[in-house]
Amino acid sequence: MELLTIGSFGRSAGLTAKALRLYDDIGLLPPAAVDAESGYRFYAPDQLDRARLIATLRRIGMPLAEIRRVCDLDAAAAAEAIGAWWREVTADTAARSRVATHLVDLLAGRDTTMPDTNRAPALRYAVRCEAGAARDSNEDVAYAGDRLLAVADGTRGPGGAAASTAAVDALTALEPTDATGPELLTMLADAVADADRHVRRAATDDHRPVTTLTALLRSGDRLALVHVGDSRAYVLRGGELFQLTRDHTYVQSLVDQGRLGADEAAAHPQRALLARALGAGAGPVEADLALRTVVDGDRYLLCSDGLSAVLDRAELSAALGLDGDPEQVAQRLTDLAYAKGAPDNIACVVADVIS
Repeated sequence: MELLTIGSFGRSAGLTAKALRLYDDIGLLPPAAVDAESGYRFYAPDQLDRARLIATLRRIGMPLAEIRRVCDLDAAAAAEAIGAWWREVTADTAARSRVATHLVDLLAGRDTTMPDTNRAPALRYAVRCEAGAARDSNEDVAYAGDRLLAVADGTRGPGGAAASTAAVDALTALEPTDATGPELLTMLADAVADADRHVRRAATDDHRPVTTLTALLRSGDRLALVHVGDSRAYVLRGGELFQLTRDHTYVQSLVDQGRLGADEAAAHPQRALLARALGAGAGPVEADLALRTVVDGDRYLLCSDGLSAVLDRAELSAALGLDGDPEQVAQRLTDLAYAKGAPDNIACVVADVIS
């Protein structure tokens, strides 16, 4: 197979040589070969599809971290992820547009009321954390406050409950922060790293506890998402349910590689085998981090796999779409899980964004 020079490849893909060098440096689009003496990069023709996708996503303004996630998905999942991201961008743009219109009217003398841009939407929430029908202990933790929503699922056995508690406690310390944007994400990453070290120190020769962690921390009109493991975060927006997290499991990795279908994954005997969790692996844990815009009317669900593995997407969407406050919806979700046998512990947080 004949390789393409960086210039030829860039022209075909619609990318500059400078962009290609950056994408190589961050591992997004490594070249097929590099000349040992000159350091010149060469690319394979079959890399063009990925390169063109990256170029197109950059043109619509998608951040590189999100592009990396989209490029690792199959076509159907990538389409869903792009659609969800674009709807969020659209909602954010609409909110900014309303503020800009108010300012234009004010400065033009058509309005004398200054918009209150500092008033952030609030969260109305409910929590459920119940032992499964077949369980004699509960290692799940669910937490909700005015700024923080979190769910953690510790392994069964010694140390599991302490691990999940430590994970959530590490985040509650951040509730008073006024940090925003990248600074907030850095603080979340540091908190998760501290919790990871705490959980690792609790390991013994006989047992090594681990825990998942999925949380949303509100700062102003933004929500910072942090995720490790197979607990999940969803948002119901405009009557449509979107999964915000990707499971860090062995089975999900098979799905991402195209070796397993979604229906097969749901019934796979190793579907609960974690590929990433606090306290697991040889090195420090890597958390998924993202920033979201707070949109009035959104309804969020954070839950452990004791709920998401029992209720399918359609059932979750239907329950979340029912009229009622978060207390009623959280109870409805728990009741549905018990009606299906509740084989695992159930932790869930339901939160509505209200202006």
